[in-house]
Amino acid sequence: MTKRVLIIDDANLVRMYYRDALQRAGYETAEAMNGLEALEYLLAQPADLLIVDVNMPTMDGLTFLRALRRQALPLAATPALVTSTEAAQVDINAARAAGANFYLVKPIAQDLFLRYVALLCGGAPQGASR
Repeated sequence: MTKRVLIIDDANLVRMYYRDALQRAGYETAEAMNGLEALEYLLAQPADLLIVDVNMPTMDGLTFLRALRRQALPLAATPALVTSTEAAQVDINAARAAGANFYLVKPIAQDLFLRYVALLCGGAPQGASR
């Protein structure tokens, strides 16, 4: 079964980078430009994983995660990989407190990114043999 990953980032180039890597690895992707768009998307269609930027207009990533974690299960339990250019421990702690499963600092090497995606989606990358 193909896993669906929702990419939530206001930067078009970043969304394209993630989308291309994920699709080449066999994942289905969807995109949102901020947390509000992401919540609207998830209320209509579930995702298996969220890639969440921290700094976005309208609704930032941490506000989005806090709102998501208040939703009913199974939506509230959707794994989230938070990405940001912010590398201080206080930023990582804030993301974890908001509900992030993992936190990666941008720029992220594609192989590392895909390893975390596979881990959060429950195993080997989509195209890999199990």
